[in-house]
Amino acid sequence: MGMIKEFKEFAMKGNVVDLAIGVIIGGAFGKIVSSLIDDVITPLLLKPALEAAHLTKLEELTIFGSVKYGNFLSATINFIIVAFVLFLIIKGMNAAKKKEEAAPAAPAEPSSTDKLLMEIRDSLKK
Repeated sequence: MGMIKEFKEFAMKGNVVDLAIGVIIGGAFGKIVSSLIDDVITPLLLKPALEAAHLTKLEELTIFGSVKYGNFLSATINFIIVAFVLFLIIKGMNAAKKKEEAAPAAPAEPSSTDKLLMEIRDSLKK
C-alpha cells in the first residue's frame, strides 16, 4: 500500500502534470507547424522551385537519384519556424516581466504615529 501512495504523490506533483501538459501542447503545436509548412509555405513560396524540379511535394526532392534531401529541408524549415515562434513567446514573456519589475511600488504613507513624530521634530527645529 505504501508504494501505491508514494507513486500517487509522485504522479500528482505539479511538475509532472505541467510536463505532461507541455508535451501534449508541444505535439499539437508540431502538427500546426507541419500543416503550415505543407499547406501554406510550400504551395506559396516553394511552388515555383518545385514545379521547376517537376515535383509536387518538398519531401520528394532527391539528389543522385536516391538521396532524399527534401525530407531534411522540410524538417529544417519546421525547426526554424518552431524555434522562431518559441523565441517570440519567450521574448514576450520577458518583456512582460520587465514591465512588472520596472513599475516600482509607491512608497507607503507614514503612519499617524510617524506623522506626529515628524511634526514634533519640525516644531523642535523651529
